[in-house]
Amino acid sequence: MTLSRRDFMRSAQAVGLFYASFSLAGCARAHSANRSFELIADPAGRLDLPAGFSYTLISETGGIMSDGFFRPGRPDGMACFAHPDDSDKCILMRNHENWNSVPVGSPFGKGNELLDRVSDSQLYDRKQDGSPFFGGVTKLVYDLKNQRMESDFLVLTGTAANCAGGPTPWGSWLSCEEEMLRPEEGPGKYHGFVFETPSAATGLIDAVPLKAMGRFAHEAASVDPATGIVYMTEDSRTGLFYRFIPAVPGKLHEGGRLQALAISGKPSAITSNWPEDWNGSGADRFKVGQDHVAEWIDLDDVEAPAGDLAQRGHAAGAAQFMRGEGLDYALRADGSTGEFYFTCTEGGTQRVGQIWCYMPGAGIEAGGTLRLFFESPGADSLDMCDNLVVAPWNDIILCEDGRGDQYLRGLTADGVIYDIARNAHKDRSEFCGACFSPDGTTMFVNVQEPGYTYAITGPWESLRV
Repeated sequence: MTLSRRDFMRSAQAVGLFYASFSLAGCARAHSANRSFELIADPAGRLDLPAGFSYTLISETGGIMSDGFFRPGRPDGMACFAHPDDSDKCILMRNHENWNSVPVGSPFGKGNELLDRVSDSQLYDRKQDGSPFFGGVTKLVYDLKNQRMESDFLVLTGTAANCAGGPTPWGSWLSCEEEMLRPEEGPGKYHGFVFETPSAATGLIDAVPLKAMGRFAHEAASVDPATGIVYMTEDSRTGLFYRFIPAVPGKLHEGGRLQALAISGKPSAITSNWPEDWNGSGADRFKVGQDHVAEWIDLDDVEAPAGDLAQRGHAAGAAQFMRGEGLDYALRADGSTGEFYFTCTEGGTQRVGQIWCYMPGAGIEAGGTLRLFFESPGADSLDMCDNLVVAPWNDIILCEDGRGDQYLRGLTADGVIYDIARNAHKDRSEFCGACFSPDGTTMFVNVQEPGYTYAITGPWESLRV
C-alpha cells in the first residue's frame, strides 16, 4: 500500500497508544539506588514477580500451532498491535533467533517433514546441506479479556538469527537478521537484512529482504512517526547507529538513503567508555547527561557483500557503539517531537550496559542531539541490558542478558533501577521482547530458553513514581 504524507501522518497519529505518549524528560544519574519491589518466589519455578502481579504462560517452543507447523525455538524480539476488529484482543509479532548453527527448534518437525507445505518464494534460504533456515516470525492472537492465546501461526521463515526488530506506524513488524552469512559460507543467499512482516498476515508471506536498509548485524529498529525515518542498532562491538530515510514514507521497499550517526568534533568516536587496554577510547570519556551534536553520514554500497559496512562507516567518521541492541521511541510530553532510547549491552566502564538517547533535530537533514542517558555502575544494578521498551508509566523496561540471574528491570528518568521480574527457570536464560498491550494492562515477554512467552498482569500503577 502506498501512503501519501498526509495518510502517513494520520496513520502515525492513529497508533498513538502504540507508541509511548510521554517523555523521559531530564537525564539519568550515573549511579542510583535500587527502588524496593520485593519479588515473590514462584512455586512453579518460572517467574518471580512483585506482590499482586501474576503471569500466564501463553506459548512454549515445540507445540503445534494453529497452522499445523511447530512453534519455532528461541523466541526473541516482539511487538504488540491492536486487533483490527476486537478491542478485547491484540496481536503479537514474535521473532525467533535461530542461527545457522542451531540444530533444534525447526517449525517443520522431525526431519523437516512439513517443509513441502512451503513454497520457494516463502522460504528465504536453505543451509549448505539443503535443510531450511528456520529463523523467522510467528504471529499470535491473544484474548486479553480471557487471558489466553487464541491462535498462532508462521508468517516468515527461511531467515537467520531474527533477533530483534521494531513495529511500524502502518501496522507491520520489521524483523531483523543478526547473522551476516554469505553464499561462500554455505547458504544460497546473503543474510543480514530486514524483512517487513504485516501484522494483518494470515499465513506465510513471501520472504523479501529490504536490501536498501543495509546488510549488517541488525538488531532493533524503530520508526519516527513524524517522518517515517527508521532508526536501527547493530549488535557488534564495532557497530554503528543507523537511520534509513525512505524514498516514500511507509513504503520501505521503494528504497531510500542509509546513514550512520557521527558526533560533531569527535570523528570516528568510540562511545564504549572502555579503557584503552580493553580496546576503548581511554581518556575520551562520555559523561551521563552531556549533550553532543549529532551528524549523519551517507553510506554507500549498503548491501555490503564483504560485510564491511560498519568498518567503512567508522573510517568515514561515524561513531562506534558497544553492541547496540534494544531501541524504542517516546513522544515528548508536549507532542512536539520524540526521542529514541537504545541500549549498548556491553558499554560502560564496567562493561555491563549503557542507555543512550537520540533526539532528532527539526527537519530531516538536521543532525539532532545524542546523550548518554544512563551507565550501569555494576551488574547488581543492571547486567547487560538487551531489549528495551518504554512503558505506559514513562519508565524504560530493560531485558537483561547477563552472566547471572536474569531480570526484567525498570529505569526511571532519575536513574533509579528497580526489579520487575526474575527468571526463576533453571536454564537462567535471557529475557527478550518485552512489550505492552495497547490498553497498557498486559506486558508480554519472552524467555529464550526453553522458549516461553508470558503475559504479565497486575497493578502497574504501583510502579509509577
